[in-house]
This record gives sequence, C-alpha cells and structure tokens, in this order.
Amino acid sequence: MGRIRKADETISREVDSGIAELIPDPDVPRAWMLRLNGTPQSHVDLDDPTHLEFEYLRRLGHVADLVAPGSEPIRALHLGGGALTLPRYIAATRPRSSQQVVEIDAALIDLVRGVLPLDRNWRLRIRNGDARAVLEKAPEGAFDLVVTDVFAGARTPAHLTSVEFVGLASRVLRGGGVYAANIGDGGKLAFAKAQAATVRAVFPHVCVLAEPAVFRGRRFGNFVLVGSHVELPVAALTRLTAGDPFPGRVEHDDSLIRFIGGVPAMTDATATQSPSPPKGTWGLPDE
Repeated sequence: MGRIRKADETISREVDSGIAELIPDPDVPRAWMLRLNGTPQSHVDLDDPTHLEFEYLRRLGHVADLVAPGSEPIRALHLGGGALTLPRYIAATRPRSSQQVVEIDAALIDLVRGVLPLDRNWRLRIRNGDARAVLEKAPEGAFDLVVTDVFAGARTPAHLTSVEFVGLASRVLRGGGVYAANIGDGGKLAFAKAQAATVRAVFPHVCVLAEPAVFRGRRFGNFVLVGSHVELPVAALTRLTAGDPFPGRVEHDDSLIRFIGGVPAMTDATATQSPSPPKGTWGLPDE
C-alpha cells in the first residue's frame, strides 16, 4: 500500500540533486507527480501502473509494447529512474520481465521506494550510479530494451548524448533489441537533429516520435528517438502515436533525413547537454 496522506499534502525532501517534491494528483486518490527542482519528472498511479500520464512516457510505452509479441517478458535497462513510471508499466504489462534501473540520486531512490512502493513480485532491481559508468560495465547482449531518460534538472547531460554513448547501449542489446531515448528541444532544433544523427550513426534503423508542433520547432517539447539493428515497427508506432491524447508524428527514412538536414552526429569531443527549456515549459515557473 502507498503512503496514506491528505488529499492536498505535498511531500518535499532534499535529495542529492536538489529538492524533490511528490505532489498528489487531485483527481486520482493514489497518484502522484514527482517534481525535481521544479521540473516535472514522473507521474505514478499506484492503483494502475499501466496509466501513463505524460505524453513522452506514452510514446516510450508504445516502444516497450512493440519490443516483443504480446505480454512476453523482456529484459530492460532503464538509464534514469525518476519515480520508475516506465519500469512499473513494463512490470504490469509484461509479467516476469527482468528490469534494471540506474539512478544517480540515491536519496531520490529512497524517497520513491518509501512513498511509492514497488510490487515485491516484480523483477525490478534499482542500482545507484552514473548511467554511462554502469552501461560500460553491463554485459554484452543482455537486454531487449535500453531506455535513456536522464535529466540533470531539465537538461540531458552531455556525456549521454554522443555516438560513443549510444554505441555502448548498442553493445548491451541483443541482436533484435531496441534503444530509446527521451530528450527535449525547441526552436531551431539543433540538439534534436544532432541527436537523431547520433542515433543513426550507430543504428541502421531509426525513427523519431514527437508532436507536430514540436517537430516544427514552434514550442519546446519531448522527442523520443528509437534505434535498432533490425527493422522497426514504424507502422504500428505511427498508429499508436497518432492515437494519443496529444497526437504525435513519426519521422523515419527519408523524412528523418530531411529533418536532420545534414547536422552532424555528436561525439564525446563535441557533445553538449540539451538546451534549457524556456520558462513556463513542463510546468516550470514563469518567474
């Protein structure tokens, strides 16, 4: 059972990376939003772990749904933990899946475990550490799915944006495995284009999911990048993404090449962290 609390009670704790807040959903009795240093990170419904409130998590959920047939268990590595929304989703939709989560903030892990407990039957291991350092030591071909969803504040760290980093993720995937990453960008989309080029430098099959306005740079938002060494289920991803509450689009093949527009891939020597979201984005304060 989750922690019993009043309907309007927010839990605030100092964690390793700043201030974490668990904010109750006013409409759902046992649902919470995790906010870290003012940036919304996760939403968890303890009564329904299959509920994905945030659009980017819906898109990552679509990817997870298509990694293997039906409810077949998978092996998943999550780089970045937050409130463990996607691991909970996979555990509920694919029973007996083996999952490992890497989260650098040990105090955040303790907070989430304490307030938003996990089902003890889930095969879910949480490890404290830097995502790239753990990835470097992970066994080759061990996972069906690797998800990168790491933010320091509201920005993806530079050492997780290079060809070398994506190559490490490729190494730990089985032959038909899938890599997925969540990033944020807006405006001229230089970072998103470079990240798409970076994933294409490692994987022969790549697609990118986002809302149309985000693809056009009209507003800052999330891009989900997907790569594999085998053909991706683009038609199914397109259908699922188009059916979301905020419908998205899937760019792949020639349309993705046009989106990238010749922007080069990032290497360890040229990598940068993702841009800061404008004030008012993702629930950030305007002042």
